[in-house]
Amino acid sequence: MDKELLTTFIQNHIPASRETLLKIAAQFEEKDFSKNDYFLKEGKISNYLFLAEGFMRAFTFDTNGNEVTTYFYQKNRVVFEASSFFMRTISTENIQAVTDCKGYFTNFEKLNILFHSTPEFREFGRLMLVKEFAAYKQRTLAMINKSAEERYADLINSNKEIFQYAQLKHIASYLGMTDTSLSRIRKEFSKK
Repeated sequence: MDKELLTTFIQNHIPASRETLLKIAAQFEEKDFSKNDYFLKEGKISNYLFLAEGFMRAFTFDTNGNEVTTYFYQKNRVVFEASSFFMRTISTENIQAVTDCKGYFTNFEKLNILFHSTPEFREFGRLMLVKEFAAYKQRTLAMINKSAEERYADLINSNKEIFQYAQLKHIASYLGMTDTSLSRIRKEFSKK
């Protein structure tokens, strides 16, 4: 796998010369993950990944020790735990490959070099942060002001791919409901 997927992804978000794209790509290394491999384990500090192929899931544990899915990442997304990555603190979240995955990996130091030396990458990074922050904010608000049925409908409309790769129990925890509730809602939707 060459770095063409990475450079194309960046160029789709910001205008940049070929020379600049190659300079950015040079700070990333190719990385493969087998199904169930971890990109990030709780207790470690997050790095940064552009996911070129595959599907990943972020999760943590509630106070009773139950797994709670916090996010899903599909191809053409950046994958990292923002507070751990930028604050250099240990993560309380795990990020695991749901399928075999391929991506481009970098660390905090290399990313900072790019932020400080390459205005195009600084703009790209800003766009990625805004996009991810907005998604987290929308999800947080949906957990408060939308019904389980509305959250399910939103997920189908925005990211149907999740149902192809993720286990239903992980989707249920991501939506803030039990497996039984998700099964009931899915049956109701299939009748529509």
